[in-house]
Amino acid sequence: MRILLSNDDGINAHGLKVLEKVARTLTDDVWIVAPELDQSGASHSLTLRDPIRIREISDRKFAVTGTPTDCVLTAAYHLMKDYPPELVLSGVNQGGNIAEDVTYSGTIAAAIEATLLGIPAVSMSLVSMRNHSPKWATAEHYGIEILKKLVDQAIPSNVLINVNFPDAIIPSVKGVKITTQGHRQIVDNLIKCIDPRGKPYYWIGPGNHRYHDSPVPPAPGTDLEAITQGYVSVTPLSLDLTHIPTLHALEGVFAG
Repeated sequence: MRILLSNDDGINAHGLKVLEKVARTLTDDVWIVAPELDQSGASHSLTLRDPIRIREISDRKFAVTGTPTDCVLTAAYHLMKDYPPELVLSGVNQGGNIAEDVTYSGTIAAAIEATLLGIPAVSMSLVSMRNHSPKWATAEHYGIEILKKLVDQAIPSNVLINVNFPDAIIPSVKGVKITTQGHRQIVDNLIKCIDPRGKPYYWIGPGNHRYHDSPVPPAPGTDLEAITQGYVSVTPLSLDLTHIPTLHALEGVFAG
C-alpha cells in the first residue's frame, strides 16, 4: 500500500511524526507532503494568487508553500502522479477537530481533497487542553488499532473518516465509539488589542474548546459526548451537504 501523509500544523509538527509511525505499521511506502508553515484554520482553501513552491527535504518527504489542500493536489497530480497514493492520512493534529471544527480544519480539508480525488482518507486529531501536555502515545496506540481495522473496510467514495483521540493517557481511554458530528454553541472569540500607537487590532482566538465544562451537555452519540467521556471518536463525514428533508419541502413549494 502506498500512503500519503499531510497535515495543517506544518512539516515540522510532532503530530506528523506520530502519524508516520502509525502509517509505517502498514507499509514502508510512505510519502509526506505537508505545508511549509502552520496552516491551522485554513479549511479547504486553495492558493490561487501566489506560486506554490515545493521543497524536497528527503526521499519521499516534501514541504509545500501552501495549504493542506495544495499539498494533496501537488502530491496526487505531480509528485506521485505515476503511482498515486492508495490512502491519505492527515494529522495528527494538536487539538481536537470535532463538532463545528470540521468546517474550519485544514487537517480535515486534506482528507476532503483526497476524497474528492477518489482516494480513501482518514483525518486524525488529538484533543489537547492548554494546561496538559499532548498525549501523543494515546494517538499512536489507538491510531494503529483503528487504522488496521479501517483499511479492511469499503469506505464509500464520498465519505472520509474523522478520528479524534481524547486528552487521556492510554490506560484511561474507555474505548472507541462510532459517532455523529456534534454541535456546540459558538462563542465570541474575537480579541481586541491596542498597538503602541493606540490603534486597535484583533486576534481571532482558538475558539470554544470547553469540551468538559460546557454549560450545555453534548447530544448522545456525538463526537463531543465521546470525547468528554474519555472515548476515541470515529465519525464518518459525508461530502454531500444536501439536506434531503428541505430538498423535498422546497420541491413542493416550487412545484409548477
